[in-house]
Amino acid sequence: EQRFGAVSEYLGKALGIEVRYVPVKSYAAAVTAFRNDQVQLAWFGGLSGVQARLLVPGSQAIAQGDEDRFFKTYFIAHHSTGLKKSDEFPKGIANKTLTFGSKGSTSGRLMPEFYIRQHLNDAPDALFKRIGFSGNHSRTAALVNSGAYEIGVLSYKVWEKELAAGKIDPKKVQVIWETPQYQDYQWSIRGDVDAHWGEGFGGKIKQALLNMK
Repeated sequence: EQRFGAVSEYLGKALGIEVRYVPVKSYAAAVTAFRNDQVQLAWFGGLSGVQARLLVPGSQAIAQGDEDRFFKTYFIAHHSTGLKKSDEFPKGIANKTLTFGSKGSTSGRLMPEFYIRQHLNDAPDALFKRIGFSGNHSRTAALVNSGAYEIGVLSYKVWEKELAAGKIDPKKVQVIWETPQYQDYQWSIRGDVDAHWGEGFGGKIKQALLNMK
């Protein structure tokens, strides 16, 4: 509310209309709100953005933060595994316990699963002793730090934040591999905004986002 309330206030002034921030509790809820026209502009993860735009004809991704063009996932391991950091995909993670983040997360589930399938030629369910879904990146780090799971996958941004905050013990858990960079978070608008607010309105929204400090 504090962060995105400020964004909606800014957009309202820039566009000359009332703009209201609508909070949601999950990726799926964000996609549903977009599909049902409860929101016309949304800040999505990579996966949820694709899902939402497919449900509303003409919808587009119009802007993103510079860092969101170069996102990556960290694979982390508990020290008990004996796995160390490598430039090569860590094939030694097979037959261990693994926790993803949220099922709808781009960096916490989709992209790491893609690389697991690519390098180990099978689905995670067939490769690991036990699979979990922590619900969020911070929880993933905590579960591997405690040894509840041997392997975890999470956003590099959250890992760095948790490490800096002293919530991760580098003697207990470390990064063993990082994925190639990929596109992630973005602002997406519904395809019918011009029909509702006038020709070129989508372009005004895009420019307002790009001008935002």
